Amino acid sequence: MTVAGIPRWDAARLAAWSEPLLARVESALSGWVGVDAPVQLGDAMRYAVLDGGKRLRPLLVLAASEAVDGDADAALRAACAVELIHAYSLVHDDLPCMDNDVLRRGKPTVHVKFGEADALLAGDALQALAFELLTPDGTGISPVVQASLCRLLARAAGSQGMAGGQAIDLASVGLALSEAELRNMHRLKTGALLQGSVEMGAACGRGVAPVTLAALRDYGAAVGLAFQVVDDILDVTADSATLGKTAGKDAASDKPTYVSLLGLDGARAEARRLLAQALDALERSELADTGALRALAHMVVDRDR
Repeated sequence: MTVAGIPRWDAARLAAWSEPLLARVESALSGWVGVDAPVQLGDAMRYAVLDGGKRLRPLLVLAASEAVDGDADAALRAACAVELIHAYSLVHDDLPCMDNDVLRRGKPTVHVKFGEADALLAGDALQALAFELLTPDGTGISPVVQASLCRLLARAAGSQGMAGGQAIDLASVGLALSEAELRNMHRLKTGALLQGSVEMGAACGRGVAPVTLAALRDYGAAVGLAFQVVDDILDVTADSATLGKTAGKDAASDKPTYVSLLGLDGARAEARRLLAQALDALERSELADTGALRALAHMVVDRDR
């Protein structure tokens, strides 16, 4: 299959590109997460982060950075930082005061394993560590890039991003949302951090043209929303063993989803529409090589977990 004459990466090529990068991310996370923390807290932090998850957000950072010829050290730190924010959000989302879930990434959630207090502290510590990683001493990463990365991550994670979307989600249980309201909720809760990952990767480059930045921003927004649409689909079509988390939880909690609003076929059509939108944005980016970003967009929509 090709898009505008550009061959689509197959699974083998995506694996050949991603596996060395994921190994670097895992090694860096293992060396940074929880190593100087009190033992119980450090154990909870490492349990929340290591040996699990798709690592989609780090891959988006690294793919965008490669596409703009960005600084590799800055991109690695940004990739790890955004994964720490994602991990902290999952720890807090699973708490009894939020979604009260007991399964995450195929194992007991952090509060089940370590207790609510340590889970709360582990999430707090992971969030703080993310910004510490973005502001290292004695590196060649310019203060301007460091500040830009901090701003992008804070915006994606805060009240105008992930936290704001979670607040809307909690307030929407049992309500009938319009498609526009549902899209806005998921654009913040899930999409903002995925879009921010792409923007952070782009921020690792120098002199990136405004048209390129705008196109990458649009790509990230489409991929971020597509991810949530597919999550809604999988919540009703996959089992807990496949997902590594509790299946059917949204319906059981009476949460509005793309499936409840559009139906299963309608949600699948929406995911394909968003994929086309993401690929079109890359066409407008004026970048020489967007193969990895294209492959990741397909992976988001075609995944089964």
